[in-house]
Amino acid sequence: MTNNNSIRPINKAMNLEDIAAKAGVSRSTVSRVINNEPYVSAKTRTKVEAVIEEEGFSPNPAARTLVTQRTKAIGIVIPHILNAISSDDAYFSTLLRGITEVTTQRDHATLLWLEQTGDDEERFRRRILQNRMMDGLIVASAATNDPLFAHLIEAGTHFVTVERPTQFREHTNYVTIDNVTAAQTAVEHLIKHGRHRIATITGNLNISDGEDRLTGYRNALESAGIPYDTNLVIPAQFNRHNGYQGMKELLNFKFDAIFAANDAIALGVMQAARELGLRIPDDFALVGFDDMNIATQLNPPLTTIHQPVLEKGAHAANLLIDLIEGKVKTPQAILLPTELIIRESCGVKSKETG
Repeated sequence: MTNNNSIRPINKAMNLEDIAAKAGVSRSTVSRVINNEPYVSAKTRTKVEAVIEEEGFSPNPAARTLVTQRTKAIGIVIPHILNAISSDDAYFSTLLRGITEVTTQRDHATLLWLEQTGDDEERFRRRILQNRMMDGLIVASAATNDPLFAHLIEAGTHFVTVERPTQFREHTNYVTIDNVTAAQTAVEHLIKHGRHRIATITGNLNISDGEDRLTGYRNALESAGIPYDTNLVIPAQFNRHNGYQGMKELLNFKFDAIFAANDAIALGVMQAARELGLRIPDDFALVGFDDMNIATQLNPPLTTIHQPVLEKGAHAANLLIDLIEGKVKTPQAILLPTELIIRESCGVKSKETG
């Protein structure tokens, strides 16, 4: 007995002429059906698709590329990968999941470009630009002055960033959040509840997310009439190790709260605090940023800014494919909402526990 749920093997012997003959249509009609082009009646399309399914036919991707000038593949570029990703930070794995869920739904493949520390940056960019197997790129956590953007614009390559562009704004499509306002909200929450010596451990300041969160921190202090003290600002990167080291640097100065630029930094702060015998929030309050799953697992649970990382990846992928398919025009800007999630680490009763 035949199992109707079994996977039908690909019939490599069939070609467009064979499918056309069996369906009783022209070769060009079969091509239009395969490439999802218009000017094919629903009845004819259904008939051709039935033959394709019955024969287990798979078109030659190289041939289809020649016809459509598209590969149905997009690239994801993350420069300086070791600085961007740590085992304690689920941001990038969540972002990638959002992207790949959409590319799978829309029948696209993905090609991941990860620049390792020590790589020749110019060679890395050249490999991306010379690759002909991608219709466009999603760029994450690139430096604000990265020459890649100018090269992509000059080449006419479709691309989307997941950070605020600082240059070429009229040519850049992006999906992001308002990092300035979100960070300001976090610090204002600490000020509202009596904290006035608020330190911050920053993220990468050559990336707009890190720069904007520091700006939000400064804005909150200025609005409250609190002097900006450079001793309480620890330049760092978005990882736990920097949070751990930053916490130890702050011991030389008086502070009653820390705004960590992401949850991985906050995790490092907590680790150092435990080793030093400091209690959160009794000795100092702590607020993070991102609201990764680990935030609820920490002791105490972490007050943090929630940003919709999964949705950010999904929006970026949909936007890029829409640009490639000509459904929208450059530039496109999508700003996603954020929310302050109050838990025990800030010293205020958690909304989650009533």
